[in-house]
Amino acid sequence: MKQIIRIGIDTSKSVFQLHGVNANEQPVLRKKLSRREMVKFFEKTPLTTVALEACGGSHHWARLLSSLGHEVKLIAPQLAKPYVKRGKNDAADAEALCEAMSRPTIRFVPVKTADQQAALMLIGVRERLIRSRTQLANAIRGFAMEFGIVAAKGMCKIGPLLERIAADQSLPELARELFAMQGIEYREMLAKIKTVDEKLMVLHRADECSKRLTEIPGVGPIGASLLMMKTPDPRMFKSGRDFAAWIGLTPKDHSTAGKVRLGMITRAGDEMLRSILVVGATALLQHVRTGRSQHASRWLLELLQRKRPKLVAVALANKIARVAWKLMVSGETYRRPEGQTQAV
Repeated sequence: MKQIIRIGIDTSKSVFQLHGVNANEQPVLRKKLSRREMVKFFEKTPLTTVALEACGGSHHWARLLSSLGHEVKLIAPQLAKPYVKRGKNDAADAEALCEAMSRPTIRFVPVKTADQQAALMLIGVRERLIRSRTQLANAIRGFAMEFGIVAAKGMCKIGPLLERIAADQSLPELARELFAMQGIEYREMLAKIKTVDEKLMVLHRADECSKRLTEIPGVGPIGASLLMMKTPDPRMFKSGRDFAAWIGLTPKDHSTAGKVRLGMITRAGDEMLRSILVVGATALLQHVRTGRSQHASRWLLELLQRKRPKLVAVALANKIARVAWKLMVSGETYRRPEGQTQAV
């Protein structure tokens, strides 16, 4: 065991595949362990470097193995995949992780603390509640339409719709009972969302950088909190362009033979973070298109004349990401261009 210099681990719920190499890059460890055996094995193993795929549970194992004295590195799945030689199985994945870890240009995912994981859990719970609220609201609208009762667009119209239904004596008694049941569920869901939002605002106000990020047009408390929680050390990125590419807001490159061919955005990185930036950019763009913003940047106005609004929103989200990276790295405060009040 003393000759092992690197170990790659393919993790799952209960089975762990290990692949270790010595100083001559020769495989000296191929082992499958259960969850309980995994801890005992690394308690006895001489200190070494361990690679894990950045997936569910990986940060927990990284913290546990680090507490035993091992050096743990997390690798994004898309960066480890090219090193899988053939086929797809646990042994091949573990070997690929072991190989990828040795490459000098490989990028690693910083290990999150338990407190950081709890904050991310708060964001995840909020997203699930928002989805459930939308699903329930759509169900209420659909059922109401079956009885000829319609409401205007907007989540704020669901409450008045439920009140109208409760007061409508022409509806069958069973329908009114079921609508009342859904109304109780809807109000409970709103209360839960409010509680989660309050907890999120506490975290946001306690972070100086998060408060500075909200000064960027198109970035609210939720977006700022996500940027702080989801982003690793911003100094890992050479530029704002690299940061935007990490989020997945840059076009795919299909260039060859000197011909540049750019496609749709890569959609790499964290989907939630990318989505919140695009939503913020879309809301900001809506102000510009409806005339509520009289001081949009010349770049944005010219882009609107040449491109579709959805494409412009993604381009604006890219720019917002670059500005956010600059503020996180430099510690500066956002400064609006002279004569400009809304769009970046």
